[in-house]
Amino acid sequence: MKNKKETIAIDMDGVIADVEAQLIDWYHRDHGILISREDMIGKPEPEAFPDREAVLKFLQTPGFFRTLPVMPNAVEVVKELMNDYDVYIVTAAMEFPLSLYEKYEWLQEHFPFISWKNIIMCGDKSVIDTDYLIDDHIKNLDFCKGRPIMFNAGHNSSIDHHQRVHSWDEVRDLFSNIRNLSQSEAI
Repeated sequence: MKNKKETIAIDMDGVIADVEAQLIDWYHRDHGILISREDMIGKPEPEAFPDREAVLKFLQTPGFFRTLPVMPNAVEVVKELMNDYDVYIVTAAMEFPLSLYEKYEWLQEHFPFISWKNIIMCGDKSVIDTDYLIDDHIKNLDFCKGRPIMFNAGHNSSIDHHQRVHSWDEVRDLFSNIRNLSQSEAI
């Protein structure tokens, strides 16, 4: 009998899609004020900008989610993880209902190798039951049924009760170490 693969749920916004970069770009485009990533440290995204309502408006604007930049090395590392794990993309799309189709199109463009069966658009991630959850929001990680892994973001910089990764290269290294440890324990 073939062993079942462990599962990884990966958040979309702030983990494989760079929401911070998009907010910075759009705010600069519309308001002429350049906010740096350092300015965002320790603040929820809207509070990092002088006009918080503008940021909330961006999240409701058609095209915002469809044009998010991809996090560096996310595509390559997710492909690699799929060799050893069942990978699911889990996004709280119901918070911004206009984003549903845009997020699906974005995934089809940048992650076409992920089956539609492995894309979960939900409202409450506490129903997700995977071995690992990579997310940037504490509200999801605190209720993770498996092992929570916090993807670094300005808004979560002061939180220290979950394992943190700062990049997709660190995700690769972490799961390589997990694989190596599992193999050595199996011997």
